[in-house]
Amino acid sequence: MFKKKSEKIPYNKTNKKAVLKCSICTGEQVAGFKDIHTGHFDEIMLIRDAADLDTFMEMYDVTAIVKEY
Repeated sequence: MFKKKSEKIPYNKTNKKAVLKCSICTGEQVAGFKDIHTGHFDEIMLIRDAADLDTFMEMYDVTAIVKEY
């Protein structure tokens, strides 16, 4: 009945950017953050549909996400 307010989880916006890694073969998508300087990718959650992507973007207060293959 009442929806729980989602708390924004902070991340380092100066050194990391939001990335959606997509597999060409299987179509699997994983959302996470990529370090701008080292290129290290931290996987956060598996994206199965648009609702999962919206949840990720709302949780981390992300306005734009980049796709990488």
